[in-house]
Amino acid sequence: MQITGSALSLNVADVEASAEFAIRHLGFAPEMSADGFVSLAREDAGFNLIFLRTGLGTFKPASHAGAAGQGTLVAFVVDDIDAEYERLRGEGARIVTPIETEPWGERYFQMLDPNGVVFQLVQWVDGTDG
Repeated sequence: MQITGSALSLNVADVEASAEFAIRHLGFAPEMSADGFVSLAREDAGFNLIFLRTGLGTFKPASHAGAAGQGTLVAFVVDDIDAEYERLRGEGARIVTPIETEPWGERYFQMLDPNGVVFQLVQWVDGTDG
């Protein structure tokens, strides 16, 4: 098998609100969209971030079409966690976990998008490589 692309698809009540959050705060750009659907890309992310409106009839399997946000966490490794924290606070992003550092070298903080999806930014410190 050769993987030529990848995507993370999340069901949300308000596609536009989550898309705007990812565009404004995380630097994603729209790649394609339709009613109840948007696909966002960032060259350095390695995948497309897709938001689907909850209840969209085309979602398969329908038995798994619940809302994202319950236990969903999207993490991105960054170079300067402190600078990103200050930038995002200044932009008014909803920070739900301030910067913490785990004993294994994971320094992170978490934000919540308008649909309850947790976005976590991480920097590996103390010589730990992520």
